[in-house]
Amino acid sequence: MSQTVGAKVAVILKGWPRLSETFIAQEIAGLEARGIALELWSMRRPTDKARHPVHDRVRGRVTYLPEYLKDEPGRVFAAWLKARRLPGYAAARAKFHADLERDRTSNRVRRWGQALVLAAELPPTVERLYAHFLHTPASVTRYAAAMRGLPWSVSAHAKDIWTSEDWDVREKLDDCAWLVTCTNVGLQRLKELAPNPEKLRLVYHGLDFAHLPAPPPARPPRDGSDPRDPVVVLSVGRKVEKKGYDDLLNALASLPANLHWRFEHIGAGSLSDTLKAQASSLGIADRCVWHGGQPQKAVFAALAAADLFVLASKKAADGDQDGLPNVLMEAAHQGLPLVSTQAAAIGEFVEDGRTGLLVPPAAPRELGLALGRMIADPALRQLMAQRAGEVVRTRFSYEAGVDWIASALQGKRSEGTVTARAAE
Repeated sequence: MSQTVGAKVAVILKGWPRLSETFIAQEIAGLEARGIALELWSMRRPTDKARHPVHDRVRGRVTYLPEYLKDEPGRVFAAWLKARRLPGYAAARAKFHADLERDRTSNRVRRWGQALVLAAELPPTVERLYAHFLHTPASVTRYAAAMRGLPWSVSAHAKDIWTSEDWDVREKLDDCAWLVTCTNVGLQRLKELAPNPEKLRLVYHGLDFAHLPAPPPARPPRDGSDPRDPVVVLSVGRKVEKKGYDDLLNALASLPANLHWRFEHIGAGSLSDTLKAQASSLGIADRCVWHGGQPQKAVFAALAAADLFVLASKKAADGDQDGLPNVLMEAAHQGLPLVSTQAAAIGEFVEDGRTGLLVPPAAPRELGLALGRMIADPALRQLMAQRAGEVVRTRFSYEAGVDWIASALQGKRSEGTVTARAAE
C-alpha cells in the first residue's frame, strides 16, 4: 500500500488484515473517508489467505513490527539505540519495569521491544497513537507514546476487557487520553476500574450500510418437513470455546428426527478437528458443512442463502467472552432471523421474543428447543427477521460512532456519550 502523506495518527493493531476483525477495518476506512491521515502498525503479519473488500479501501501505509524480537535483532537493537535518546525514554522504561515486576513473562518483554521499534520508527508527522484492543496493542502503544511524548487512545472490545489483569487495565485507563468500547456491559466493567470514568465512551461498531449488499428480496418458506429441501442453519464465527459450537452441535443433535435441516459454518479456529469429531460422534456429520475462513463476499452469499442464523456464545474457562458480535447485525441486515444466547452484550441488540430468540449460555437443551421452533415456523422467522432488520437500520448505523472517533483523533472531543445509536 502507498504511504499516506503526512499521516497524523498511527493505529496499532494485533494483526492486519484479519478476516475476523472486519469491524476494525470498517472503522479505519471510515476514519480515512473523514479525512484522518492514518498509518497502520501491526504486531503480526497476516495469516489469512483472503482479504475483505474493505481492506482494499484502506490507503494508509502498513508497517509490521517484529512479531518475535529474535527474528529481527538488528532492527530491535537499532531502535533501542535511537529510542534511549528520546526525552520520554526514562519514563517509559519505568512503566515497563513496573509492569514486568507484576508480569514476568516473555510476552511483556516482547511488547517492550515492539514499543522501542514503534517509537524509533514513527515518522515526525504523527501526533497521536490509537490502539485497537486494551491488552497487548495498548501495552506497546503506551510505552511508545511515553517515549515520544504523544497522547494515545484505545478502543477496547471483548477478550481484552475480560481477561486482562485489573492493575494493567487501571493504569492504562489512567494514562490514555480517552477510550471507546463497543458494549455497555464492557463499559460498566471498565468504569469500575477507571480512575477517571469520564474518559470512557460507548461506541457501538454498527454497520456501514453503504458498503453492504442489499438483502435478498424473499426467502423460501421452508419448514423442515421436506428432506430434499432442508432448512439451512448458518453460523459465522471462530471455532473457539467462547463461541459455544460444542453446545450448538449438541443442540442440533437433539432436534426431532423428522425435522430436516443442514448446518453450515464459516470461520477458522483451533477447535476445528474437535468439532468435526464431535459432529461425527453425535451422528450429524453428514448434515454439517464446514467452510473454514472466508472472505466477506462468500460470507454474504451464505447469509443470502441461509434460512436462520445462530450463535451460541458463552464465557470461556479463561474468562474470555464476546462483546456484541457484528455478525449478528450483518445477519439481521440480510433478513435472517436470529437464535443466540444471553451472553455478554448480545441482549443489547437482540430482544428475546421480539427480534430473535435468546436462551441461557451453555444450555444445549434450551438452544435446541429454540432452533426447533424457528426451523419449523417460517412465518415466525419472517416476523423476527423483519423486526431485527428494522433495529439494525434505525439504531446501529456506524456513522455516529466513527464521527465521534474522528473528532476525538483530531483533538475535538465532544462531551457526553456518543454511540452508534445516535442515528436513531
